[in-house]
Amino acid sequence: MADERVHAYADDALGEHDAVALAALVRAGEVGPAELAAAAAARAERVDAALAPVAFAAYGRLPGADGSAEDAPLYGVPSFLKDNTDLRGMPTGQGSSAYRARPVRRSAGFAEQFLGTGLGVLGKTRLPEFGLNASTEFASARPVRNPWRTSHSPGASSGGAAALVASGVVPIAHANDGGGSIRIPAACCGLVGLKPTRGRVVPNAQGRRLPVDLVTDGVLTRSVRDTAAFFAAAERHYRNPALPPLGLVEGPGTGRLRIGLVVDSPVAPSDAATRAAVEATAARLEALGHEVTPAVMPFGEEFSRDFVLYWGYIAFLIATTGRLTVDPGFRASRLDGLTTGLRRLFHREFRRVPGVVRRLRRAEETYAGMFRTHDVVLSPVLAHVAPPIGYLSPNVAFDELIDRLTRYVAITPVNNVTGGPAIALPTGASADGLPIGVHLSAAHGEERLLLELAFALEADRPWRRIQD
Repeated sequence: MADERVHAYADDALGEHDAVALAALVRAGEVGPAELAAAAAARAERVDAALAPVAFAAYGRLPGADGSAEDAPLYGVPSFLKDNTDLRGMPTGQGSSAYRARPVRRSAGFAEQFLGTGLGVLGKTRLPEFGLNASTEFASARPVRNPWRTSHSPGASSGGAAALVASGVVPIAHANDGGGSIRIPAACCGLVGLKPTRGRVVPNAQGRRLPVDLVTDGVLTRSVRDTAAFFAAAERHYRNPALPPLGLVEGPGTGRLRIGLVVDSPVAPSDAATRAAVEATAARLEALGHEVTPAVMPFGEEFSRDFVLYWGYIAFLIATTGRLTVDPGFRASRLDGLTTGLRRLFHREFRRVPGVVRRLRRAEETYAGMFRTHDVVLSPVLAHVAPPIGYLSPNVAFDELIDRLTRYVAITPVNNVTGGPAIALPTGASADGLPIGVHLSAAHGEERLLLELAFALEADRPWRRIQD
């Protein structure tokens, strides 16, 4: 298909507003939830041929029919849920052809928390098979494409969500993150993506069953205030007493921070455009009054190998227990090349798994050590700009694909293994216009610090807009 920029902005009820602004209009009676939902549905249909972001459409659902809370801060704002999270009455397809999804009877805990913020759900967004890839591509189905350049990947696994938000269909959408799946598509599509501290939101049911819980839920947005508003609203539904309260963050902080700078991961050097984006962001932070000094990322080749084998362990569990945990009609023979390759990797090296689990559990202590001398660590999200569609296809030979993935996704898994919070911000761009994200990490429970810093960067130089 032609390489183009695609957006859905129009002179309709949604306009160019973010979620906070739309919720304020609903409260003031200037627009109704049904009008916003209809506008979002029309926008989704407009971009579908080019971007293919929607797994399941429920555009006819009446506002409130999904259980969204009318007295909640974001009531009336249309959104989408990722297709690996159960919502009563909708199918959950997990991006896989290994089974035929059917409507579920119960909503996941996080889906209820999501609705508790007031957001309405118009359907489900596409993800790669079981969220295992860093590009939203499939063995035989249409890929999800990047609105900024449709020849390129939107990232993953929350690629459908990112495509919808970046193209202006909705201002906010559910995402979750088991190896970078909030932050990677944020970086690829010019969005804000906060992976919260493990335990900040209702625990993910799949993650809780694993020896190292990697997965946490959140959202993708176009503005820092939407991300801040979502987590404040979510905290009204559920607050973990083991973590400091977050509350509503409304602007930059006032303290001078010690920021550690990492321009390359220990696994792969950053490309020139990514390095430039990180260094330019460091210069801006210095100009804002913060102290920026070089830092070392203490997670190298061994950590990367351990994470890949743990990913293989997850693929093995999916393949061997799918009929019990996913659907009775599940067929492992229909899994794609990446899932199958990871499963085979586990079979070859399964004796290493106990040691891998021990080292991954110990990584939390190593992570905490980074923040004894720094308040925040600035790094790339990814080692290079979003690749063309096909580069990370599950049809690529497994050994080549896993090498490409390991080099591309070089930093984000650290925060999943250790549980630490991190935010991706769209501060850079390549010469041909693709967004480049930078990554800010902090100690456990320090989401407020990350949001305050994000507000400062956004105010200093607002993000680029796809519609310009």
